[in-house]
Amino acid sequence: MYLISPNYSEIGTPNVEIKNFPDGDLYVKINKIEDCQGEDVMFFHRLYPDQNNSIMSALLVLDTLKREGARVTLVSPYLPYSRQDKTFVQGEALSAQVLCKMLAHAGAMKLVTLDCHFLKKEGEFDYRGLTIKNISASKMIVEYARSLIGLEGLEVISPDEGASHLVSEFGGKTMHKERGEYEKGKEAYRTIEKIERTFEVKGQNILILDDMISTGSTMIKAIENVKKGGAKKVFCGATHGLFLKDSLSKLKGMCDGVFTTNSIANSAAAVDIKELIEKALV
Repeated sequence: MYLISPNYSEIGTPNVEIKNFPDGDLYVKINKIEDCQGEDVMFFHRLYPDQNNSIMSALLVLDTLKREGARVTLVSPYLPYSRQDKTFVQGEALSAQVLCKMLAHAGAMKLVTLDCHFLKKEGEFDYRGLTIKNISASKMIVEYARSLIGLEGLEVISPDEGASHLVSEFGGKTMHKERGEYEKGKEAYRTIEKIERTFEVKGQNILILDDMISTGSTMIKAIENVKKGGAKKVFCGATHGLFLKDSLSKLKGMCDGVFTTNSIANSAAAVDIKELIEKALV
């Protein structure tokens, strides 16, 4: 049994209603709920953008299915709050753990997602009571990059140690990133102090590959580094493209190509994840 959220309508006609009451509270209704009673249900729902509302609507759907005895797999390509799986300073919330526990408690038996930030390889993992099936789009992204340069060689590198697992199977190398402290103000943001490289890139075509591009600050520093090192062509790719703070236009002005999957809708989404998701659900 497939349940499709309005925010995942590209795979089929939505059969879940998600609306707002006049005061802003969410209203959720599963059409033909009787078909879900005691069944295995695949619930296709994006948790981003508008993540706080999207998470709440997912919890309401999951709890409704749980009351009907359904066994639910939540399919959501991008998992928000996933970068907050550990604390950097005392008193910080472990948001990734909180979210996964809430999803499991509400009724999700499994989450299928792509390149989860805190899981550094593909496979199934138990994380705070939630089984997470993590699949990677790295091969598809690299294949797309290679299609752009034809028979020329391509070196795949990661901008920091956190993304090294994405490039290891391609013989890729990893740069080193150093972050500063959180800036003052209302926005939680840590500056990128520097990105360093211990390998040559002169005359090479470079793909800088990461799991996500958010504000673009990591990619910008990485591009500056390899261009200074004499790289021939520079591309940047990621599974998830958030592209906050006008970062997409900045990146396009700095390199020879920017592309992501369509896990999050954006104008640089060149790699379709539909077939990848379908294979993971077999």
